[in-house]
Amino acid sequence: MKKTNLVMIVADDMGFSDAGCYGGEISTPNLDALGRNGVRFTQHYSAGRCWPSRACILTGQYYQQVPNHPDKGPLPDWGRTIPHYLKPLGYRCYHTGKWHVNQVPTIIRHGGFDRSYYIRDYDRNFAVRNHQLDDRPLPPADQESGYYSSTAIAQYGLDFLDEHERQHEDDPFFLYVGFIAPHFPLHAPREDIDVYRGRYDEGWDRLREERMRRLYTEGILSCELSPRQPDVKPEWNVTPEQLEELIGPGEAPYACAWDDLTAEQKRFQARKMEVHAAMIHRMDREIGRLIDKLKAMGEYENTVIMFVSDNGASAEQIIRGDGHDKSAVPGTEESYLCLGPGWSTNCNTPFRYHKSWVHEGGVASPLIVHWPAGISTPGELRKTPGHFVDLLPTMLEIAGTEAMPDWRGADTPPLAGVSLAPAFNGDRDIPRDFIFFSHIGHRAIRVDDWKLVSVKDGPWELYNLETDRSELHDLAAQHPEKVAELEALWQKTAMEYQAQSGEPRIG
Repeated sequence: MKKTNLVMIVADDMGFSDAGCYGGEISTPNLDALGRNGVRFTQHYSAGRCWPSRACILTGQYYQQVPNHPDKGPLPDWGRTIPHYLKPLGYRCYHTGKWHVNQVPTIIRHGGFDRSYYIRDYDRNFAVRNHQLDDRPLPPADQESGYYSSTAIAQYGLDFLDEHERQHEDDPFFLYVGFIAPHFPLHAPREDIDVYRGRYDEGWDRLREERMRRLYTEGILSCELSPRQPDVKPEWNVTPEQLEELIGPGEAPYACAWDDLTAEQKRFQARKMEVHAAMIHRMDREIGRLIDKLKAMGEYENTVIMFVSDNGASAEQIIRGDGHDKSAVPGTEESYLCLGPGWSTNCNTPFRYHKSWVHEGGVASPLIVHWPAGISTPGELRKTPGHFVDLLPTMLEIAGTEAMPDWRGADTPPLAGVSLAPAFNGDRDIPRDFIFFSHIGHRAIRVDDWKLVSVKDGPWELYNLETDRSELHDLAAQHPEKVAELEALWQKTAMEYQAQSGEPRIG
């Protein structure tokens, strides 16, 4: 009997509540159909940032164990990627889109994918200079040729599936789709932006309330809506003065009250969110093309499709690539705009903080799992906690293989996660020791419903996520014994991971 196909789709900087089936107002009919005909996990976690999250997905280890960074050397031999587990079972493995792991996709001793379309150029969407097919450079592409990143990423995925259908139809496949959207810069086709014209003129405060009501109605969350954090922004953002000089007086450097913005700021901010929504809109339509292909191949029923976002929405405001033309229309190739803390707060509704922090706003991710042949309870929610390190063990259970092939060796650490497959057909607790977080000084650990968390150089905060998912009621002073217990576990785990990685420090 042919094994189940596996498709992993990763969005980039998409907020927890952006998709329609997670409370958002953005039109995402294909994701919504996957969610409502599959299952939606409500307590799933990323690692809080692009490359740490991808290391977790691709290796099944916390990124602190496999010191992944694009500027560092290869992963340790035991920190192999997904194809090294699946190819011995007869799977063909394909990658398209963002990679952001410190190896290359197709070399066997590195990523091990059979085919790969690899975009290294993350600062452009209508034109790309640095992209590769099977690790070999491709000519630059531009808007005049019809290039747009999400469309190109999906098209290469379709091409690989076409090839698979022609040459390997009896083999199962794994397709890893790494969209760049909606990561900055905010670029989208004009026809998609026009869909949202005027939708965000009411501002982020009103939109957060609307999203919160939908989250309650869907049963996804029952916590409070967090207040805005007007003083919180990434330390690497350009200064407010620089923003006005580089972008113009319409930019807003803080998540202040919408009504405190000037009329010019309101107009400009609304236009930015229209582009963010359009990027997700286009990504959803490209996912729809991949779904249509699976149906045409007759593989839809026997394919597990998983969808996640690599971290929360981004409060970053920086300019890279070709810079920014202040006279350019928002969303065009000549512009270089970031979402910023105001709209990031909206997209992470109802949570606090943003991408790169390890409070819920930075690490909470949607997880949609769709599998017609294997899920008998379509449309249900799953509240069991999970993390990106669980996705590889989950795929291995679906594929029917062990998690420790011989090449890993007897002295290497086991995979860090657990399989979520037991929760596919019923919401149940899946035993685990903890979920670990550490990034650029931000720290957290979750055990059962307790979460201990701190910002860089800040004190530990303690939350019971069963009643306070939005992390508003710090219980550290009331439960010092729990703080001490969880802090000791975090320190012990951090030291173990540091030793495994060979790095001089954890973070």
